[in-house]
Amino acid sequence: MSLFSPDGPWLTVLLFSLLFLVLFRRPLAWLLKLLARSALSLGALALWSQSGLAAGLALGVNPFNAITLGLLGLPGLGLLFLFRWLSLT
Repeated sequence: MSLFSPDGPWLTVLLFSLLFLVLFRRPLAWLLKLLARSALSLGALALWSQSGLAAGLALGVNPFNAITLGLLGLPGLGLLFLFRWLSLT
C-alpha cells in the first residue's frame, strides 16, 4: 500500500498537515494571539459602549476597532479616540 493509494489518503493528509504546522508555526501562533487579543478588545469595546460612563467617549464596536486595539493595546485606544475627535471637528 503506497502513501497515495485511494485506500489510505489519511496518512498523506496527516503528513502534509504536520509539515504545514512545522513550517508555519510562528505565523500561526502570531495570528492566534492576534485573534485572541482582538476578541478581548471587542468585548472591552462592547462593555465600554454599554457602560454609559463615558458618553462623550463612545467608540463603535466593530472589527476595525477591535483589531486596532488588539495590535496596539492602550496606544491604539488613544489613536481611536484621536480619529474620533478629528472626525467630529
